[in-house]
Amino acid sequence: MTLPLSPPIKPQLALTRKQLPEGEEWAYEPKLDGFRAISFVDGADAYVQSRGGKALGRYFPELTFAPGRWVLDGELVIRDDEGRLEFDSLQERIHPAESRIKMLSERIPVTYIVFDLLAEGDESLLEAPLRERRERLEAIAAGAGLELTPLTPDTEQADRWLASIEGVMAKQLDAPYLPGKRKGMAKVKRERTIDCVVLGWRPGKEEGTVGSLILGLYDDGQLRPVGHISGFSAAAKRSMRAMLAPLETGQHGSAEPSRWTGGRDLEWVGLRPELVIEVGYDHAAAGRIRHGARFHRFRDDKDPRDCRFEQLDEGG
Repeated sequence: MTLPLSPPIKPQLALTRKQLPEGEEWAYEPKLDGFRAISFVDGADAYVQSRGGKALGRYFPELTFAPGRWVLDGELVIRDDEGRLEFDSLQERIHPAESRIKMLSERIPVTYIVFDLLAEGDESLLEAPLRERRERLEAIAAGAGLELTPLTPDTEQADRWLASIEGVMAKQLDAPYLPGKRKGMAKVKRERTIDCVVLGWRPGKEEGTVGSLILGLYDDGQLRPVGHISGFSAAAKRSMRAMLAPLETGQHGSAEPSRWTGGRDLEWVGLRPELVIEVGYDHAAAGRIRHGARFHRFRDDKDPRDCRFEQLDEGG
């Protein structure tokens, strides 16, 4: 390739904020639930790299580009029949078997949604402000067959997105593209809360500690695992071991993937469904809390059977 930028390029990253930044220099776009990908298009040749700099092209043979000379930043996503993004289906696509790659490319094809232009022709645009990069991206999008994220300076629209999807990206229109830097961009996630039953626990790395708690919700009278919570302080990991001991059922496992491990071989210890915990989460999909949950408080005042699966918000 003869482009002015060569792979790998570290993508520009975002700082996490509690609230949307406001001001004339800010614009907003919906946060996408997919794989970050930078694409290098030179004539009929294309190379797609992951956020970590690895080649992605072989996993997505259905991904094609119109002939041109661009470096694009965007997100690979999979949509269901109703247009919702399905991250779990996207994860299935990273598979070593060529036959499965071909089958999945036909059954659950990806879409590449673009939000930035890093180079055009022989010109690198890293030093150009986002406002200019976006204008040039919009100018080539139709002819190149590119799907773009919406980008708006309207804070009311950003608030509407934040109330209905996983989160919002805020970007400074006057900022250059800074590979690998958390500058010029902010990420605001939509946090939801739910009360869950603690089904069990997994050991921490340190002997005698709790690494994570397994969360469940009642679905038609049966407890259904929906995720886990971790990230406790060292002191909490030690103290929880004594707190949970009286609730242990004697059920445990590690030799085979249990219904609580999401297909991974992890040791677990079962508990009587008597402990309720309130957690915060950003996103749920396929009946599970994604990215783990955050601890809010234990709910001694809540009946475990009032923790119902229908309360899990998978919207957005």
